[in-house]
Amino acid sequence: MKRVQQGFTLIELMIVVAIIGILAAVALPAYQDYTIRAKNSEVILAASACRTTITEVVQSTTSLPTTVDAYGCEASTPSSQYVAKISTAGTTGVITVTSQNIKNSNANPPAVGGIVTLIPQKADGTAIAAGESIGKWVCGGTGTTIAPKFLPGSCRGN
Repeated sequence: MKRVQQGFTLIELMIVVAIIGILAAVALPAYQDYTIRAKNSEVILAASACRTTITEVVQSTTSLPTTVDAYGCEASTPSSQYVAKISTAGTTGVITVTSQNIKNSNANPPAVGGIVTLIPQKADGTAIAAGESIGKWVCGGTGTTIAPKFLPGSCRGN
């Protein structure tokens, strides 16, 4: 009488464990990058009140503030688990958001926190002036210290 095999052999189980290990090795870093991008999305979202305020001020006045944090939106935006501070530049309207509690690098030890800038520009990409229309906001431009791979797709210098 032939004996019928029941269950898996040791080789089959080892192959399954190896495949699961390879999948985990690929998926874990991708998931970690995704969670960092999600946290940085909150940082960028925190600047939305300032974007609205600056847009209104630029389009409705004849001169822009000359001092730092003069738009009034900086203090009204509370800090959070991931947002340490929001500041604005007077005549340029650049918003600088400082993050905290986010590991924004693959260095060992990783850099915690960073800076994201949002720069108002005319539609042709030049600097704004009082009374003009803001054509676009450049997120992740000059002054941003967070690597582009850790920023959301909409905030990679465009």
